[in-house]
Amino acid sequence: MNDRYDHLEIAARWSRQWESDGLDEFQPDSERPKFYWLTMLPYPSGDLHIGHWYAMSPSDAGARFKRMNGYNVFFPIGFDAFGLPAENAAIRSNTHPKKWTYDNIAKMRGQLRHMGAMWAWKNEVLSCEPDYYKWSQWAFLKFYEMDLAYREFSPVDFCPSCNTTLAREQVIGDDRLCERCETPVVRKALNQWKYRITKYADELLDFSQIDWPEAVVTMQTNWIGRSEGVEFEMGIQGHEGKSIRVFTTRPDTIFGISFCVLSPEHPLVEQIATPARREAVDAYREKAGRMTEIERMAETREMDGVFTGAHAVNPINGEAVPVWIADYVLMGYGTGAIMAVPAHDSRDNVFASRYGLPIPEVIRPVDGSPVKEGETYAAKEGSVMVNCAPEFEGLVWPEGFEKVAAALEKMGLGEKTVNYRLRDWLISRQRMWGTPIPIIHCPACGIVPVPYEQLPVVLPDDAVFKPTGESPLNDHEGFLKVDCPTCGGPAKRETDTMDTFICSSWYMYAYLSPYWKAGETISGEHPPWDDKVLEDWLPVDQYTGGIEHAILHLLYLRFYARALADAGMMPYREPIKRLFNQGMILGEDNEKMSKSRGNVINPDDLVERYGADTMRCYLMFIGPWDQGGPWNSSGIEGAHRFILDVWQLATAAGGSAASPAPVGEELEKSAREVSRLLHQTLKKVSEDYAAFKYNTLIAAMMTLRNRLKSERKRLLGHPVWEEAIETLILMMAPIAPFISEELWQRRHPGASVHLQSWPVHDPEKAAVEAVTLVIQINGKVRARLEIPADTDPAQLETLAMEQPKVREALKNKTVRRVIPIGNKLINIVAA
Repeated sequence: MNDRYDHLEIAARWSRQWESDGLDEFQPDSERPKFYWLTMLPYPSGDLHIGHWYAMSPSDAGARFKRMNGYNVFFPIGFDAFGLPAENAAIRSNTHPKKWTYDNIAKMRGQLRHMGAMWAWKNEVLSCEPDYYKWSQWAFLKFYEMDLAYREFSPVDFCPSCNTTLAREQVIGDDRLCERCETPVVRKALNQWKYRITKYADELLDFSQIDWPEAVVTMQTNWIGRSEGVEFEMGIQGHEGKSIRVFTTRPDTIFGISFCVLSPEHPLVEQIATPARREAVDAYREKAGRMTEIERMAETREMDGVFTGAHAVNPINGEAVPVWIADYVLMGYGTGAIMAVPAHDSRDNVFASRYGLPIPEVIRPVDGSPVKEGETYAAKEGSVMVNCAPEFEGLVWPEGFEKVAAALEKMGLGEKTVNYRLRDWLISRQRMWGTPIPIIHCPACGIVPVPYEQLPVVLPDDAVFKPTGESPLNDHEGFLKVDCPTCGGPAKRETDTMDTFICSSWYMYAYLSPYWKAGETISGEHPPWDDKVLEDWLPVDQYTGGIEHAILHLLYLRFYARALADAGMMPYREPIKRLFNQGMILGEDNEKMSKSRGNVINPDDLVERYGADTMRCYLMFIGPWDQGGPWNSSGIEGAHRFILDVWQLATAAGGSAASPAPVGEELEKSAREVSRLLHQTLKKVSEDYAAFKYNTLIAAMMTLRNRLKSERKRLLGHPVWEEAIETLILMMAPIAPFISEELWQRRHPGASVHLQSWPVHDPEKAAVEAVTLVIQINGKVRARLEIPADTDPAQLETLAMEQPKVREALKNKTVRRVIPIGNKLINIVAA
């Protein structure tokens, strides 16, 4: 048998064998308990980069470990295949995005197979396949029937030269220019489709049924942004019947309003701006209209605004305050207007200070402690109302909140309410390479949903892209023109396509029934999957992926499950039981990998040189998986030495037990020590696999490797040696699947190492041997103490001095010397 470690030959041979055996394919009817393990599906960018390896191979190790612990593990893979990069590539190469996408998928499939992951390839899904996206369209129609899908005007980034909408990444520089023609980009309102995610805002704040990282829970909670407060009206002087509606969580500060601020997009701005202020207001609105919400809310930018010339009336005291517009107030949040209380809100304070507006104090600490000059006081607990109407003076939170709210309600100008930061999900995209929205626009009938039996609405294969990037669906006669399903008259299809996050909001269900009812006519009552399989296998038991998806993908999929459940098509409202977020692998310069920085690592080259097992091992050893870390070219050499050492140790006796070595006291002592370390290592490795602590479990196996190397000549052929080698192979199997299979088969031809039961450590064998420490004072035995044999010598003196009999004997004496003799005797010299 060839004992040379040929990683490429071994990986190729076992990949073929596993595929032939169907080792990793979905087994929905197995008697073993199910475990649905999922990693976020990749976008087919054309190359599997090191980030994919870092996200996927540790996830695969966890899935393999779970399978060896007796579970029927399902670990599928697919491609999130719609998106803007394909359209950009189509424009550059004058081809169809479909060809670019499928070429990339073919390449990445091969790269994924080289990874050695236990993908269930037969359950693969591609989101750009009509038999996949017809179910996204089916869900749209369901949501439309449930009033969860609707259409309204919303702003988008728009290039007036290219005459097309732009994605965020197509707007470049601080001047916000179109990346294609460098024309200044503007914000333009278009009639677009949305999903009513806000209906589920309160339910989405309930995380009691899922085990998710606290950081994700916090991010989603803040994104939903539930606030209890008061909404009230402020009339506008000189404009009878018109008023500004504002929301506040601090009605107890209402006496401190010194100005109001409207969003530049607020419809009242046009109506209340005075002639003298009109030019300045229009110029400011145009400038604000070219900025994104993220830019407008950035804490680092200088806050500015423009006075409209109008004044609003504070309903609680009748005082008139100026009305300004400022871009830090967004039309999409709250009411698009705020009451400004600069003494008790930091943003308002900065704005008021810049423009010389009053800053009246109306709450202060109840204990009378002063507020530092220049600071804002905004505490709720322990605050008291001051400088207000007599009936409110001295009211302490929350009584002040309740009394002011009651007064506004009595006046008929306000009421207590709950507000949310969360806004409905805008799903429209003005581009082609996405799921067509199944809507028809008829001059006679208006908006008409496409009948279920006519799904899917398929993207045209002969679309021609313009250099401007404008969607070819806008003038593709074969796609655009259609008969109205209601009246039969000429009509046009909706040309917007769906946000690609739609595809990834339900792919975990599609894996269970890939391309369910492919090619068949479907109906509104036809479920998108095999009900029984879905009920048996959901929710997903373990999901892994990046925290950057916390408030989009991970929130959308929770909404999607609830909406489907309310449609009667989903047995669970929470689709993901447990979530783990991995960190990010960085370049050797400790920066994010990018071609422009020249710090990108090509995994294909490393697999060719070192093998997939070494790659996987190093990526999991690089640091805690949830933290990530920088790539280190010398570090992978250490991982490769570990793999080679295990190969040499396991093949030292030709893959089978050699003749037993001579028995002796020293030999048996070594055997006991190796056995102890083996079972201690097995205990730690088992615990660390369950906790995704791959770096520390690999470190533990490396320690065992070192001990085995030092004991090789003495223990080779001993039963403990054989147990240690075989257990090490099993422990390595989830991380290094190829070499583990090869070494296992050399010893036990037949069933795969990945189908073996996970070994269980023996607590008795793992226990450290105890010795008796004799403690003498001036040569006389004062105490005896049982301690572990491997106790650090530096701790012996402390242990001895803590014994009650020793402390008693040393009363009124001075310790001159402490003399340890090994770990069995310690003599204290005292006078």
